[in-house]
Amino acid sequence: MSLSAEPVRRVLILGSTGSIGTQALDVIRANPQRFEVVGLAAGSDRDALGAQADEFGVEQTALGAAEAEQLVRDVEADVVLNGITGSVGLGPTLAALESGRTLALANKESLIVGGDLVTALARPGQIVPVDSEHSAIAQALRAGGSAEVRRLVLTASGGPFRGRSRESLAGVTPAEALAHPTWDMGRVVTTNSATLVNKGLEVIEAHLLFGVPYDDIDVVVHPQSIVHSMVEFVDGSTIAQASPPDMRLPISLGLAWPHRVAGVGRPLDWTTATSWTFEPLDEEAFPAVRLAKRVGAAGATYPAVFNAANEQAVDAFHEGRLTFTGILDIVQRIVDEHDAPRDLTRESLGEAERWARAAADRAIAASG
Repeated sequence: MSLSAEPVRRVLILGSTGSIGTQALDVIRANPQRFEVVGLAAGSDRDALGAQADEFGVEQTALGAAEAEQLVRDVEADVVLNGITGSVGLGPTLAALESGRTLALANKESLIVGGDLVTALARPGQIVPVDSEHSAIAQALRAGGSAEVRRLVLTASGGPFRGRSRESLAGVTPAEALAHPTWDMGRVVTTNSATLVNKGLEVIEAHLLFGVPYDDIDVVVHPQSIVHSMVEFVDGSTIAQASPPDMRLPISLGLAWPHRVAGVGRPLDWTTATSWTFEPLDEEAFPAVRLAKRVGAAGATYPAVFNAANEQAVDAFHEGRLTFTGILDIVQRIVDEHDAPRDLTRESLGEAERWARAAADRAIAASG
C-alpha cells in the first residue's frame, strides 16, 4: 500500500497549545491528506485553543486534565497524542488505553508514575513513544527480535553543565540551568535536563516501554544530539537512529506509526565534515540516573514520589529557596523516607504524590 493510499488518521491532541501540541499541528497542517484533527485539549490558554479549533475546524475541545480525560472517552479518534506536562496526564493516558486507541505518548510522567497501572492496560504496540530517545529505540528495535537485544543505550546531551564537578554546581543560577545547548523546553523539563533527572525518568520509561532490565539500560553523553539512542544486539551490532534535533520527526512517527511522513524533517548533510563524540556519564556529579534506576526497580509508588519531590524542588530552586545540587539532595531524602502502600491504585498514587510534595516542602524549608 502506498503512503497516499492509507486512510486518514483521526487525531486527538492533548496539550495542543504546548511545544509538542503546536509541533504536531505543524505536521498535520503540512499533511492534510494523512491526518484529521478531531479534538483538542489545552491546559489553560482558552484563546489559543479557540484559535486552533477555528483553524482546524474542530468542535470538540477541553481545558484542563479532567476535561481532557473526558474528551478522550467521548471523541472518536484513531490516535491520541498525549502532550500534557506532568503527572496530571495519567488520567488521559489510562482513558486512551482503555478505549483501545493508539496512544502517542509524549507525557512520560504518566507512564513513569502509573507504572504497572499503565502497562497492564496497554496491548502490544498500543503505546507509541514520542520522546526522541524512545522513538529512536523503537525504530532501532525493528532490526531484531526482543530475545536478540543485549542492551539499550540512551544518549544525553549532558546539558549546560557537562564536565563540571559536583562541587562547582552548588552555585548554579536558574538562568544558567535554563540555558540548554540543544533543546528549547519549559522550565521544569529544561531544569531536569540540567540535573539529568530527565534522563533518569527516561531510563524508567525505557524499562516500562520495552521490558528491558535496568541493568541492561545505559546512558552515554553525546553533546551533538544527533544520535538519539541506540540498541545493541547479541551479535555485537549496534543500531543507532540519527537525525538533526527536531521533535517533528518523532511526533510524526507517533501519529503515523509504523509509517513515516515524507518531508517532516531535514536529513543530515553527509557532504560536510563533522564529528560525533560520546562520553561516559559522570554519576558523581549527576547522580539522578543512578537514583532513578533504584526508584524504578522498587516500583510501586516510588517513581511517583521521585517525580513529585523533584517538581517541588525545581520550583524551590527557581524561587531562590534551594541550591541546584540541593534538588537531588531533597529528592533522595524524600525517596528514602517513603514507605510504599501495598496496593497500587490511582488513589494510592495520588496520596503518595501529595505526601511527597508536602514532605519535600518541609525538607526544603528546613534546609534554608
